[in-house]
Amino acid sequence: MHNLTLLSDAERNRIELDKQAAYAVWQVKQAKVGYEVFAEIANKIDDDDEREFFEQAVMKYKQQMGL
Repeated sequence: MHNLTLLSDAERNRIELDKQAAYAVWQVKQAKVGYEVFAEIANKIDDDDEREFFEQAVMKYKQQMGL
């Protein structure tokens, strides 16, 4: 068990982006939303490194979920 409050803001933000990526891929796989959801989320991320992290997480979850 980890205490997330001990993490830096950047680390907590990456965890949140990873969760958003996993949820978005799950939603597409379940046909609840279309593929445009990935671009919609990515376009709201101002920081280039964070956007790239999100896009890599999407690719990771697409592979894991067979999408």
